[in-house]
Amino acid sequence: MKIISKFTIGSDEGVDNLFTVIKSSISNTYNNLISEESIRKYIEDWDPRKMINELNNLSNQLIITYADQKPVGYCILKSGSIYPGFSEDKRMTELNFIVLQEYNSPEIRESLWKKCRSAASFTDILWTNIITEDPLFEFFKESGFVIKENSQADPFLLPSYIMELQITKN
Repeated sequence: MKIISKFTIGSDEGVDNLFTVIKSSISNTYNNLISEESIRKYIEDWDPRKMINELNNLSNQLIITYADQKPVGYCILKSGSIYPGFSEDKRMTELNFIVLQEYNSPEIRESLWKKCRSAASFTDILWTNIITEDPLFEFFKESGFVIKENSQADPFLLPSYIMELQITKN
């Protein structure tokens, strides 16, 4: 299997690939936690134009991982995105990191993580809000993230953890 993780711009094709991963991930991640109707409504309400505009904001970066040219994961980095209680003297970057369950292998995760980590070298702290049931929770812990507090995650306000990773500068 050929695996590649690459920066993607907010174009129709980039957003289509992103939505492909998001739809599959939402369906698989939430299928036992949220009603099928709520998931369907959430997906129907997406606005591709809004996502393109968000991705073309210079503070945001999108990385998509492909396995044999099929999108199987993504990372969105949002510079300057903070949550209450963070130190205001640190540069914060929010991380959204998804790998489809059927492709959740060390090779896929590492390809995406390596690219995300290099793209986040400008920040002091990476943080994420991850639901407690997320299959990537252990990967985040192994990668050095620590739980800062209990929270609730959008879009369905499920129990989650705010996790952060201090970025060491060399």
